[in-house]
Amino acid sequence: MKYEDIIHRCFRCGYCKLTGDYSDFNCPAYRKFRFETYAPGGRMWLIRAWLNDEIKTSAQFQEILFSCATCANCVMHCVFPFSDDLVNIFIAAREEMVNQGIIPPEVRDYFKSISISGNPYKEPAAQRGAWADGTAIEPYNGQEYLFYVGDVGSYDDRAQKIARAVGELLIKMGFSIGILADRENSDGNEVRTLGETGLFEYLADQNIELFTTLGIKKIITLDPHAFNAFKNDYPERGAELEVYHYTQVLAPLFEGNKLQLKDRGANVTYHDPCYLGRHNDEYEAPRTILQAIDGLTLVEMQQNRENAFCCGGGGGNFFTDILGGGDDSPSRIRVRQALDAGADIIAVACPQCAGMLDDAVKMENLGDRLEVLDVAEIVARFLYLPPSTNII
Repeated sequence: MKYEDIIHRCFRCGYCKLTGDYSDFNCPAYRKFRFETYAPGGRMWLIRAWLNDEIKTSAQFQEILFSCATCANCVMHCVFPFSDDLVNIFIAAREEMVNQGIIPPEVRDYFKSISISGNPYKEPAAQRGAWADGTAIEPYNGQEYLFYVGDVGSYDDRAQKIARAVGELLIKMGFSIGILADRENSDGNEVRTLGETGLFEYLADQNIELFTTLGIKKIITLDPHAFNAFKNDYPERGAELEVYHYTQVLAPLFEGNKLQLKDRGANVTYHDPCYLGRHNDEYEAPRTILQAIDGLTLVEMQQNRENAFCCGGGGGNFFTDILGGGDDSPSRIRVRQALDAGADIIAVACPQCAGMLDDAVKMENLGDRLEVLDVAEIVARFLYLPPSTNII
């Protein structure tokens, strides 16, 4: 297995499962199950024992390995030189399991849906662009930017609303965008993090070929997971792309402004998506947009930015739900943190986070006190914007 030569260097000091100031546990799987085996250090020791044939594959070991949300808190807070490879090690162990045909049923079903239907929702490709019906968002035909929506934004009911809000805001702010609609393929980020390298490479090569054929050079993504794959993984397969998360192209237009409200003010807290924040070091762009809205008060949860607590949807868990629910599920903990911060609205910049936190608000019976909105939805609700200009 790749990285096998460094696994033994971990001796479970425990920094990996904490916040940077050691004030709380910050590993979603450990905080949910409270067993050291679910912490990064425990997982490292189990992988080493498994490779040395000291333990056998079991349903419990599979759960431990695939419950990792790949949030990269361990990468951020591990004190050793191999810290950058921690998530890569867990993904490589999953890859080894996949190669041996040993995977949880939920993971197997996810791969099967992607392979057969092209998406985890088992929906026809012809419906992939239906979310944009009735909007000004047009199919890609040489526009400056491809607006890449992804599986969740294309098929999930809640995420479709976010996709419309983002697409319409980009157009309103003067960006030339087009979508691939039924020509769009899965980006493969979750396929890769779940360990199916061959399927990921197939998806990536298909997308790169399509982008090249259409002359696509610049991409704005809805989802930080797609942003991560296009920015960090596709170049290794020959892609030459400028890739932006939508908040990154919008933030410069809002920076330094205080903009007129069209609705009452509110307290807003921003939930950092792991694949935008820790994986790609983008913490400020969404906050810049929110802080430009005069009358909205940005309140921070105690765990924010590089110390943000993951909603639990990463690493494929949004689709497999191996982390599971209950009072100690990461998304419900996160919602309670938002309430403690005095927020009326949880702002998100990821459709997977939106789905996880929406469900958590319902489970916590907080629908009358907390609302989950994407940054673009907040802009649409609260701001007067000029009709057709790219400068506020």
